[in-house]
Amino acid sequence: MKQYLILGGGVVVVALLGAIGWVLAIKRKGSGAAVTGKLATSLKDEKAKSDIILGAIQDGVVLIDDQQVIRHFNQGATNITGWTKQEAEGLDWQSVFKFTNTKGETTPAEQTPLAKAFSSGLSVRDNTISLSTKAMTTVATNFSVSPLVNAAKRTTGMVAAFRDVSEERAEESQRAEFISTASHEMRTPVAAIEGYLSLALNEKVATIDNRARDYLEKAHSSTKHLGQLFQDLLTSAKAEDGRLTNHPKVIEMGAFLEQLAQDLRFSAEKKGLFMEFLFGNSQIKDASGNNGEVRDMNKVVRPLYYVQVDPDRMREVITNIFDNGCKYTEEGKVSLGLTGNDGVVQVYIRDTGAGIPPEDIPHLFQKFYRVDNSATRTIGGTGLGLFICRKIVELYQGRIWVESELNKGSTFYINIPRLTSQKAEEQMAAEAASPLGATTITSSAPTAVSTTASA
Repeated sequence: MKQYLILGGGVVVVALLGAIGWVLAIKRKGSGAAVTGKLATSLKDEKAKSDIILGAIQDGVVLIDDQQVIRHFNQGATNITGWTKQEAEGLDWQSVFKFTNTKGETTPAEQTPLAKAFSSGLSVRDNTISLSTKAMTTVATNFSVSPLVNAAKRTTGMVAAFRDVSEERAEESQRAEFISTASHEMRTPVAAIEGYLSLALNEKVATIDNRARDYLEKAHSSTKHLGQLFQDLLTSAKAEDGRLTNHPKVIEMGAFLEQLAQDLRFSAEKKGLFMEFLFGNSQIKDASGNNGEVRDMNKVVRPLYYVQVDPDRMREVITNIFDNGCKYTEEGKVSLGLTGNDGVVQVYIRDTGAGIPPEDIPHLFQKFYRVDNSATRTIGGTGLGLFICRKIVELYQGRIWVESELNKGSTFYINIPRLTSQKAEEQMAAEAASPLGATTITSSAPTAVSTTASA
């Protein structure tokens, strides 16, 4: 897809450069009917080349001008949408491109990849959206849009490239359904085996010698790992097809994290690591000699960071990342921090561990991906934890990423849209009035904040 997008934009650029080159040549050589005719012939040749290249591409390639009017519509776009070149060119793109989400609901125009690219001036890629054709059928698509920006940083047009991925998406759905069903069915016998092994290890129930106990403990540990793998497979399958249980409600992240920090400190203490909780420019530490109590060291008035998330899911994300930080840190500390701005609440988990190689960072949140080096090979895991974390964060229009340096540690950042106090009060009132006690997420997409937390 990416190469087609570049090719589509490149063809336009080449055509323009060709025309500009001939104009400059004309100015150097003079003017006249012969030169004018030569220019016209050159422009026709450049356009013919562009048409040949774009017509040979099976994917749809569309050029949209600064008035959001379609100026080029290749044969691939016709094959996917059902609109002919003659019908589409000259129309506003919203007349031709109508999108639906994974639930079959119509996507508002401002939330489509085309509108986002035009308004932001940034490239946008969407691998989940579907397109309604002229015949009112639905086609699963991968959409990539690159804005054309001038020297004044004004968007002067867009190049969109898209392809029909209905077959691939159907196969993915079948794989996810198989994994979900198999994981669910296999959890039952594994749980039974784990239960019987626990009974065998219980001195009040069974009497075994030390060698047998050692074997059974290893079997019990492996069974627990297998059960966790099945659970992670089931959760990842549900996250992919939208079946993940999710009950968002308004919470204040400062109070939420302060309570969670009380539990997380035990993961750090088990490895002899120091744990601290950072709040904006103030610092809340797990002070020794204070019965493990987390307390505010600076006694400052803290801002209220309201978000609308499922607290159980958010606890799952933060706990997973914090536990990973403890596993991959041999000495030093693991920090849990909170900061933000008017639009975003940012949670970060920082460790002083081995760090992550630069080549592994782009793949870290993919399914089954694990960093494979001597420092991490012996540490267990399913390779699904960070993938699940990313899917959960994206449920709330959030973002998760990592910054790391080898032998110096890693910092994971989580951005969640922040609710104003007024919006939070309105949402909490709606939740109290709702029979289910929770409402659906209504927060807008997050505003970008600095990738360096102000701890």
